[in-house]
Amino acid sequence: MPAKTTRSRRGRAHRRAVAAALLVALFGSACAAESTDGAGGPKADRGPEVRKEAGAAGALAARAARIKRDQTARAAAAKKWGLARTPLAAPPPPAVKPKITTRKGFEVEGQESMPPVFTTVPVKEKIVFLTIDDGSEKDPDLLRMMSDLRIPYSAFLSDYVINDDYDYFQRMQDRGVSLHNHTLNHRYLPGLSYAAQKREICDQQDKLEKRYGKRPPLFRPPYGNYNRDTLRAARSCGVKAVPLWAAEAFPDHMEWREWDRDLHPGDIILTHFRGSDEWKGTMPDMIRKVMKTVTDKGYAVAKLEDYV
Repeated sequence: MPAKTTRSRRGRAHRRAVAAALLVALFGSACAAESTDGAGGPKADRGPEVRKEAGAAGALAARAARIKRDQTARAAAAKKWGLARTPLAAPPPPAVKPKITTRKGFEVEGQESMPPVFTTVPVKEKIVFLTIDDGSEKDPDLLRMMSDLRIPYSAFLSDYVINDDYDYFQRMQDRGVSLHNHTLNHRYLPGLSYAAQKREICDQQDKLEKRYGKRPPLFRPPYGNYNRDTLRAARSCGVKAVPLWAAEAFPDHMEWREWDRDLHPGDIILTHFRGSDEWKGTMPDMIRKVMKTVTDKGYAVAKLEDYV
């Protein structure tokens, strides 16, 4: 009996020792969770930082998934509309727009106070900008095609050719296209007085604002011709910049301003609202041609208004 009591006491003592050891171990784990930094103090709680990193990773993953979905839809649209290759996706627009200056050799007297005249936007990415002038051809297939393909473009409109169907360009604007000024009657502006130029430009500003709810910040002179009075008149009625072009697209060929006959980052491409009665093909034919050129050269089309 005494031997049994001794063994029992020893057992209880052993269990108490084990329990104490477990408490020490637990306390040590808690201390380890607040391990010291190089200065000897406890490390700051990284909870907010970790959550921020997780949120950023989640946002990147969501964007990647969205780009993949968009490109899958674009590939299906490219096949539907007979494009040789799927157009490339443009990168996100910049947080701050690049500074636009007048191209060397395109200045007028007092240019520093005038809207800048340029053919290329100063960017490093392989992007170009598609612009369409005048407005005589109003092909519904163009609206459907560009929406399906998700290709951005900007329209520079002359009233004398759009006034028989303003609604067509309203549908275009409803699809996210910006509408800009290309004068009332597509006159050769340097041959006009200042007052006549102002009527051509500023009256079109008024018409477009009244019809479509926004005063255009961009203006393109007909034929790309202008003088100091042109820029003075444009400035007087709210024009901020005068984009010309570095290349021109047709259904069967491209024309180039530069000696190397090639695209460059930020180039502006011009084409026109014209149909098969005016050139060799339809507007969808023209889009197929210009997008083959752009895509084959590794470029994407971006939205001009995101950069200018």
